[in-house]
Amino acid sequence: MSARGVMASELAGAVAVAEPRLVGEDRLVQDLVHDSRDVIAGAGFIAIRGAAVDGHNFVGEACAAQASLVVVDHEIDSSCPQLIVDDTRRRMAELAAAVHGYPATELRLVGVTGTNGKTTVTHMLEAIVDAAGGVPGIVGTVGAHIGGEVVPLARTTPEATDLHRLLRRMVDEAVTLAALEVSSHALVYGRADAIVFDVAAFTNLSQDHLDFHQTMEDYYAAKAELFTERRARHAVIWVDDPAGARLAAETRLPVTTVGFGAGGAHDVSGEVAGWEMGRTAMTLHIGTESSSVNVSLAGRFNAANALVAAAVARRFGYRPDAIVAGLEALPPVPGRFEQVAADREFAVVVDYAHTPDAVVNSIATAAEITGGRVIAIVGSAGDRDPAKRPLMGRAAATADIAVITSDNPRSEDPTMLVEQVLAGAGGRSASVLADVDRRSAIRTAIGLAEPGDIVLILGKGHEPYQEFADGTIDFDDRVVAAEELAATGGGTA
Repeated sequence: MSARGVMASELAGAVAVAEPRLVGEDRLVQDLVHDSRDVIAGAGFIAIRGAAVDGHNFVGEACAAQASLVVVDHEIDSSCPQLIVDDTRRRMAELAAAVHGYPATELRLVGVTGTNGKTTVTHMLEAIVDAAGGVPGIVGTVGAHIGGEVVPLARTTPEATDLHRLLRRMVDEAVTLAALEVSSHALVYGRADAIVFDVAAFTNLSQDHLDFHQTMEDYYAAKAELFTERRARHAVIWVDDPAGARLAAETRLPVTTVGFGAGGAHDVSGEVAGWEMGRTAMTLHIGTESSSVNVSLAGRFNAANALVAAAVARRFGYRPDAIVAGLEALPPVPGRFEQVAADREFAVVVDYAHTPDAVVNSIATAAEITGGRVIAIVGSAGDRDPAKRPLMGRAAATADIAVITSDNPRSEDPTMLVEQVLAGAGGRSASVLADVDRRSAIRTAIGLAEPGDIVLILGKGHEPYQEFADGTIDFDDRVVAAEELAATGGGTA
């Protein structure tokens, strides 16, 4: 809980539109939460109307837990003081920022968005800041890092109540640079409101989340919102991507362009010499300065991520030697082309690739590394964009052998999902197999591997679970792969 806090009457003044009304006693509000189960004495509770649950129904529980204030969109019968606003979701970020003393204004902040690469870019920035002797902070898919501590998160971009609390902790712990993954959902729902980023960075755009955005144009528009003057001061954009080139032309922000090519092709550019497991050799060009660097991740797509991270770091004043040192010292990014075991004649790699474009890139990277075959395990998630499923199958079929299996089926029938992905891969054949059980599919792929091959387990990356209609089970591709390797002898579980 924030040691600062703000009086409820002052908090009312933090809302920019539609003057709110305070009913009841003026109390000190030291935190703001959106889940009544998180209320402790001194915290305010903001009632959000969700798709399935209305937080207004839990005001009584919040008051019983000694909430100092409830924020609602209409006056209700309550034992707590209440702040009445026009729209609780739209006002949540403004109120959370005020409760925590506007921490975003005290930090150097970068917001990274794009379909793929957000997590890797933020981890690269973390490594660069660390190499320069600073204190890094990141918020994203695999959690929040504040100095040396890892805080688990439920979403890529947390709700505004949680995000501004994290930013206050970063200020208190003297974080030098904070890198945040900013999802399209976060931009639509206002989770990243009340923040003006020093730099907004764009990696790429490919088909994903169309169950939410409906069209690619809507998806692009959501991402482009980050590159407006009310949200950022400067843009770093990967312009080799068509959406990036469009964004660079359309944004009114000052732009640093990034792409492949010799020095001078873009503001920051690079050339890839080649890659092997755990390393990509490349040349980095920043203005008139050029540096050789061995990025500690494999693949052309990770070279692109490194260039975006380098451009962001340079914008914040980091020297090329610190950028190179950070990229070369980068520890494994959880579930991002992460090797499971190095004691076999074939490799097993787990990668978060969960879009058609990312699957193709991951397979192409593996093919460049190996002298043998690429055996790829691919699925597609339930309760998400159905049109993506056959595209995932088509992408999987670029491997020498594709094993189609379950991802996170959620409420849908796993067998049906596998059939939809399988249809895009051309159906079952000698090079396209299907196994609904993900563990069995991993076992099959490992059993097929010969010396020189690479087994790619794609889709879930760092996730330690698998979601089904009847519940969630523990399932980490890295752990399961290690167990299956151990069962065949020579590996470690």
